[in-house]
Amino acid sequence: MIKLPKKHSFFLFGPRQTGKSTLLKAFFPSNSTLYYDLLKSEEFIRLFANSAIFREEVLSRDRRQTHIIVDEIQRVPQLLNEVHAIMEEKDAPFFVMSGSSARKLKRAKSNLLAGRAWNYSLYPLTHIELGAGFSLDRALDLGTMPSVYLSGGIDDAKHTLKAYVETYLKEEIQEEALVRNLGGFLRFLTLAGDENGNVINYSNIAREIGTSYHTVKEYFQILEDTLIGFLLLPYARSARKRLVKHPKFYFFDTGVHRALTKKIAVPLEKKTSCYGRAFEHFIIIEILRLTDYKELDYKFSFYGSSNQAEVDLIIETPKGRTIAVEIKATDNPNTGSLRGLKSFAEICPDAELYCASLAPRRRVVDDISILPWKELFQIIGAV
Repeated sequence: MIKLPKKHSFFLFGPRQTGKSTLLKAFFPSNSTLYYDLLKSEEFIRLFANSAIFREEVLSRDRRQTHIIVDEIQRVPQLLNEVHAIMEEKDAPFFVMSGSSARKLKRAKSNLLAGRAWNYSLYPLTHIELGAGFSLDRALDLGTMPSVYLSGGIDDAKHTLKAYVETYLKEEIQEEALVRNLGGFLRFLTLAGDENGNVINYSNIAREIGTSYHTVKEYFQILEDTLIGFLLLPYARSARKRLVKHPKFYFFDTGVHRALTKKIAVPLEKKTSCYGRAFEHFIIIEILRLTDYKELDYKFSFYGSSNQAEVDLIIETPKGRTIAVEIKATDNPNTGSLRGLKSFAEICPDAELYCASLAPRRRVVDDISILPWKELFQIIGAV
């Protein structure tokens, strides 16, 4: 689904194991590419010790090599100064720089090339990419990271997810945190998993892990900067009001979330609250992935009223459409469960009201379209 340019330099960011390296190697022929893998210890040490070597090698390359790929660029941020200098040369090659953390680049005050390189994000596999091989139950249970979803057996997939949580979330992000209270940060990760999809109460989390309100906000920012999740702001007519209310937080993958909360060993069962929350989680992250790939520039939020009426997702388009989406993991949503959409219609009468569900066919009840979840992606222009 992602569309990458061949005639422009760009950054490609995404969590580990989403397939960035595999994609780039398949997209750019090896005979026209000079490839640097900074996950390799010898390459990392060599260039970290003397980044000028990189410029010398690129300028001395075979001119048939039109693209330079630098994998995990955040490990040696100073290379971006060399990239910038090379870009000023006549007949400069195109640079492709991938990474799993924009935070390290920002923290190091790195040269982000001032618009000379475009930005792209890579996510776990979407249901569109998987096509006929897509299984909703497998996606909810295990997520859609390529190494997990395409794994031969369920046990292998679960082992991969457990290892991912232990080695990546609890080591690399822990390293990003630069915290003195390491135990507090690890407790925070567990609580963040428990709060997935809920409105964040920073004060309650701070009390539980024994730290400050501002530290908890910083921890969530770390998860967002390292692409492990995202904050969903509450709906309001003004941007300023969106910032003063508490957001929700969602992890980037349903399987990673289930592994983090140690629920991966127990399969999800339909008609349970856990299945319903996983279905909501999946639909929301799938919408964000596909709209980003299509560069639709939508604004996303959730709606919550003072009388506890909620709508899972509000989508605002550049053309002025407002689309309210409630997500229900049932084949027959009842009208009582859709009162959040009715409440939202009172403050936004022009909004399009939808309930994405497991229903086999579309029907309309009280101006609310209840539809099979896949149809929602057509309606919002994401496919």
